[in-house]
Amino acid sequence: MTGLFGTDGIRGVANEAPLTADLAYRVGRQLVATLQAERGVARARLVIGRDTRRSGPLLESALVAGILSAGGDCYAVGVLPTPGIALMTRALDADGGIVLSASHNPFQDNGIKLFSAGGSKFPDAWEDEIEARLEGTDTAPRATGAGIGRLVSYDRAEACYVESLCRCVPLDLAGMTVALDCAHGATYRVAPRLFRRLGARVVTVACRPDGTNINAGCGALHPETLARRLKATGATVGFAFDGDGDRLISVDHTGEIRDGDYALAIAGRHLAARGRLKANVVVTTVMANLGLDAALRDTGIDVVKTQVGDRYVSEEMQRLGANLGGEQSGHLLFLDHAPTGDGILSALVLLSVMRETGEDLASLATCLRKFPQVLVNVPVRDKPPFDSLPDVGARVRAFEREMNGAGRILVRYSGTESLARIMIEGADGERIRAMADELAGLVRGRIGVA
Repeated sequence: MTGLFGTDGIRGVANEAPLTADLAYRVGRQLVATLQAERGVARARLVIGRDTRRSGPLLESALVAGILSAGGDCYAVGVLPTPGIALMTRALDADGGIVLSASHNPFQDNGIKLFSAGGSKFPDAWEDEIEARLEGTDTAPRATGAGIGRLVSYDRAEACYVESLCRCVPLDLAGMTVALDCAHGATYRVAPRLFRRLGARVVTVACRPDGTNINAGCGALHPETLARRLKATGATVGFAFDGDGDRLISVDHTGEIRDGDYALAIAGRHLAARGRLKANVVVTTVMANLGLDAALRDTGIDVVKTQVGDRYVSEEMQRLGANLGGEQSGHLLFLDHAPTGDGILSALVLLSVMRETGEDLASLATCLRKFPQVLVNVPVRDKPPFDSLPDVGARVRAFEREMNGAGRILVRYSGTESLARIMIEGADGERIRAMADELAGLVRGRIGVA
């Protein structure tokens, strides 16, 4: 069971090893035991929520059973975006939070993601402790009688989340038409509710989850669906979320798609101009387009890059005292408002910049001129170090010599899926596409799925 927890919790195909109901039950028990040991609590309190996948209730029931059997209390908040579950973990003074979601992955996948008491990342050392306990004899408490934990169905969570967002970024959106793509996921109720409350006319896409359509041709992974709907309805702006609601991809009124790089450039320059960008730095990842570096550094803003993963961005932000960071994929962190990425909050921040400046999103986005960038995903059967694939390394070095510093190549594995990702930036779009395709072919030939 070594390496059960990945960069974003436990992920896999629901009801296949390792992500079975049996594992979920045992994780629930060992989570309570770990919190008792690390936080010194006699009776752990946990918040649990999920997205709209069919397997969500299966895993939730098993986790809750494990928690209750170990004497922990559990507040079930139902379908709610990941950042909403983090918020409720803080609001209910819980010892930890649990999200059942596989984010942008297809519906058959699911995951178990843990939050600490403050709603931020669960400590790595505590995840290691849970894994160690799972591998050993079950020494977690086995409660009886009144010692068995209580299950509380907390039906006020969505309203609390809406209230919190309205307080964070107070806006009047009267006269504005906002198009929303909720990916048939966790934002399908709360996002339209929030934007209507703020006065906007709301047009929706992918807001009818059936348990199997989450992320299917919609949401942050497929914003072209939203772009078509926006142009057809004449909406002012569009926002696409992923399945668990922690990513945002925007669409301006012309139908142009604006990813996380644009959001960081717009928000960073706006905050810096008003003296509100802490440490005068924006933290992003190595996947960020080189155009983002130029857009920020042109105004004297420092750019710091981490490995891919919002958890690494968050850690570096806390180390530097920064308040803005995120990823090209749309995970955006506004630490003045929330400890985790929040797609709806990110949309509100962009709308606040539009309101404060009087500019539309298309105008604001002109601050960033992107370098041509190609990203190719290759399904793989395993993940050996790339330096053990000498033909791949040799071609990467040859292409780097060819670009002579006028571009870059990044070859890495996904932290949440069985994919190798090949990203190339350079001045000539056709040439970098050919380079990426050649490298993808080499990787496919070595470790690709048959």
